[in-house]
Amino acid sequence: MTTRRNFLYLVGVGAAGTWLGGVDNASWAAPVATTAATNSFTLPPLTYDYKALEPHIDATTMKFHHDKHHAAYVKNLNAAVNKYPELKTKTIEQLLTSLNTLPKDIQTTVRNNGGGHYNHTMYWRIMAPKAGGAPTGKIAAAIEQQFGSFDTFKSQFNAAGTKLFGSGWVWLVNDKSKLKIITTPNQDSPISRGLYPIMGNDVWEHAYYLNYQNRRPDYLAAWWNVINWQQVNRRFERSLKA
Repeated sequence: MTTRRNFLYLVGVGAAGTWLGGVDNASWAAPVATTAATNSFTLPPLTYDYKALEPHIDATTMKFHHDKHHAAYVKNLNAAVNKYPELKTKTIEQLLTSLNTLPKDIQTTVRNNGGGHYNHTMYWRIMAPKAGGAPTGKIAAAIEQQFGSFDTFKSQFNAAGTKLFGSGWVWLVNDKSKLKIITTPNQDSPISRGLYPIMGNDVWEHAYYLNYQNRRPDYLAAWWNVINWQQVNRRFERSLKA
């Protein structure tokens, strides 16, 4: 874990990110589209207020996380893709599932910033105010079948997120019709591994440090109070058709 001083530096890294506006379309795995006018990836606006997820996620963290960090991923991704006009018509899914075919000088940039853009677009969508609680719908039945109970699943999910060294994500993915809990380092996305991300929690320190400091387990536990199971169900149902 980094110190608070280092965290403030990390917050500053995103300061160059600018608001790019726009929303994305829904298809394969809640993709992040490009705008028709500019063929540029855009930062999706939040569908709720910065403070709407309090006390579980504070407004200041939401502002830095969305407006600075996510915006910086979008800016850096566009800068990389702009070097190769033939790539500007590709979706983020196409880029992330074919990283090895991209020009070598932008592969790492697309992996890090494209993954960051894709992952965060999902992250904002699967959270909501006045949400949380036990899952409902088809995902509830699937979790019970795969893990035995929601409590067991939640415990395993939190443990995986807690044990992940450094920065990264903890995920529930669909792997050939089987639910699995996995972790990825940095901004790597499951779709680059051929897996469908149903839900994921960001365990980079910028996602929780202002409110929870180094208490990542507390953040992981609180996060279940903002899960939007309706959106998770939509992703799960799409995963069955993908």
